[in-house]
Amino acid sequence: MPKLKEKVEEFAEIAKALPDNLQVVCFELLLKHFLDGGKQVRGEAKPPAGEEPPAPTQPRATAPVTPPGQAEAKQEDIKIGDLHVKAKKFLEKQALSIEQINNLFFKEDGQLKPLYDDLKTTRTSESQLRLTLLLALQNALTTGDFEVDIEAVRQECNTHKCYDANNFSNNYNNNKSLFDFDKYTKASKFVRLSEAGKKELANIIKELQ
Repeated sequence: MPKLKEKVEEFAEIAKALPDNLQVVCFELLLKHFLDGGKQVRGEAKPPAGEEPPAPTQPRATAPVTPPGQAEAKQEDIKIGDLHVKAKKFLEKQALSIEQINNLFFKEDGQLKPLYDDLKTTRTSESQLRLTLLLALQNALTTGDFEVDIEAVRQECNTHKCYDANNFSNNYNNNKSLFDFDKYTKASKFVRLSEAGKKELANIIKELQ
C-alpha cells in the first residue's frame, strides 16, 4: 500500500492549490481516476498487480461551482420597499402594481435591470420614445427622478436596433408634450418626463404586461 499512500498525498497537494470550494471535488476525481486504473497525473503505471485498492468513495453531491474570482449574481424581485417615495406615488396615481413593475424589471446585486425585450411596436420613432420612458422609469424607481441620460437612450436604441440618427432629435420635438423642454437640441444631455409623459409611461407599462 505505500504506492497508494504516496498517490493520496500527491493528490491532496494538488487539491490544496485550488480554491476551497473545489478542493474536495478535485481530490475525489483524482483518486477515482487512479483507482479506476486510468493514467496517472504524472504518467505513472497502474498499481502493481495483486495490490487491492480500497473501494472508491462515492463523490458528494455539490452545488454548481462558480468560476474562481466570479461572484454568483443574486437575482430577485423588486419589493415595494425598494422604491423611492416618488415612484410609489406614481404607482398609486396611475393604478399600477409592484407586480407589473416586476414584469418589466428585476434586481441583481442591488441594481435594477430590464426584463422587457419586445416593445410591442415596429415603428422606429415609437420604439425610441418607449425606451426613453422606460429608462426614465428605471431611474425613477430608485432616485425618484423621471429623467434619463440621452446617451443611455442611444445605447438602448442600438441594442433594440431602432436607432435613427437622422430623426433622433425630431422624434423628441415631435412629441415634446411628453417632456419638460421647450425644444430638444443636439446639446441636450438628458430629458425629463412631463405629467403627460408619466401618463403615457403608465399606458406603456400596462401594454407591455
